Order: sequence, then structure tokens, then C-alpha cells
Amino acid sequence: MLGLFRHWHRRRRLQRVRLSDRQWDWAVAQSPSLAGLTEGEQDHLRDLASLFLAEKALEPAGGLVLTPDMGSLIAAQACLPILNLGLDYYRGWRSVILYPEGFLAYHEYTDANGLVHSVHRPLIGEAWERGPVILSWADIAQPSSASGLNVVIHEMAHKLDMLNGAVNGLPPLHSDMAVGDWSRAFNAAYRHLCRAVDQGLPTILDPYAAESPGEFFASVSETFFETPERVIVTYQKVYRQLQAFYRQNPLARRPAEVLPAIVPDLAEFAETDE
Repeated sequence: MLGLFRHWHRRRRLQRVRLSDRQWDWAVAQSPSLAGLTEGEQDHLRDLASLFLAEKALEPAGGLVLTPDMGSLIAAQACLPILNLGLDYYRGWRSVILYPEGFLAYHEYTDANGLVHSVHRPLIGEAWERGPVILSWADIAQPSSASGLNVVIHEMAHKLDMLNGAVNGLPPLHSDMAVGDWSRAFNAAYRHLCRAVDQGLPTILDPYAAESPGEFFASVSETFFETPERVIVTYQKVYRQLQAFYRQNPLARRPAEVLPAIVPDLAEFAETDE
């Protein structure tokens, strides 16, 4: 009953808060990963982004002057991962804090000897459990490139991971998914990445993804949406797990001219994440 009421309330609210054509078209133009969406998917994403902005508070920091266009771009990218999941996947938090550029984050950690250390780390994004998402506008405003990086999607993936509590690379899976299949695919891919980083070899993900399984999940999620051909070529089993979790196949949205050179024949892929 509560879910039905929430759905009804959101539909009523959407009539008042839906992003304008100009705002939406601008956000899509800044986000190449949205270009391949069907008309129906675009409309649904626009609804989700509009409700995201109505339910989350965008809070400027560090002297940033907030404009409506900033919100539309952030919301469009933030809601892409939940396009077929729903806004309730972003439950339990209310704020997006936006800095002009990278910021220093304060962290404490305990080493193997039990000593507590305090450090300040330069970051472009951070997600707090039951707290805000913090983002660098400079790193959002830069046009997406072939690097596969997207700080908004990265931090939203952390929020999905946090739905299970610990940030360990295991979000709440659907009933038709098996934890064992997910763990085997991700553990093998994570080990593969760590070996490559240790040896100084090129990787499809930012080397930061080797810091922990949670960072690997967030990093491979952003690459899944931005340059999915990189993921399926290198980590096919991970791609299939992400496809099942997000209920999307971003590879099908990629321009036809991009795929032949990178993905010659999907049916003949050899597994490389073992």
C-alpha cells in the first residue's frame, strides 16, 4: 500500500517538476552515453531525473554558483543506472554536495598494528553511507571521452553497493541472480586487474579500481555505461552480471561504427577474466 501511494504521489508531483525540453536536451547533449536510448527510455529517464531533483537537495559548496543546467546534467547521469530499477534504489539519503572542482576529504583508518591515522585525500567524488554524495562539478562538466570515466555514475554505484551495508562490490541482487555467479565473475576480474596494476600493464579501468572490490564495482559500472565494449571484451562474465543487475545492455546503444573494430564477434568471445 505504501509503495502504491508513493507511486501515485510521484506521478502527481511529476506534473509540476518535469524538466523542460531545453534543460533535458542540453543534459542529453552533454552525455554521449544517453544518445543511444530509445524514445521511450529517454522519456522514462527524464521522469526519473525530474523526480531525483525534486527529492534530493543540490547543495553548492566552495563558492560554486549553482544553475538549473547543473542539476539536469547530474540527475540525468545519476538516474541512468536506475533506469530499469526505480528511484527507490536511491533511498535513505537526500543531498548532493557540489564543489567547483576536486576537494580534500578527511579520513581516519586503523593500520595492522592498531594505530589510528588521520589523512586528507584529494577526491573528485565521494559517497557516504546514509549521507550525501559529494561531487566535483569540473569533472562532471568535462565532456565524456573514450576513457569510460563518469564520476556521477561511479558514486551512484557506491550508493547501490551501500544498500547491503558494507561497500564490498555486492549490491542487492535480483531474485533471478545468484550470488555465487556474481562473486566468481567479480573476484576473478578483480584479481586480473590487481595483477595488471602491480605489473604496470595497461588496464581498461582506472588503476584506482584495484584499491578494493567496492572501488572495482563502482569503476566497472561507470565503464559499463560509458564504454561497454571495453568491459565485454576484457571481462565478459562481469558484463553479463552487470547487464542482469542493471537490467540494461549499453553495448546495444553504441554507434555501429564503434563496434566492428573493438567487438568483432560477440558470439566468439573467449573468457579473459579467469
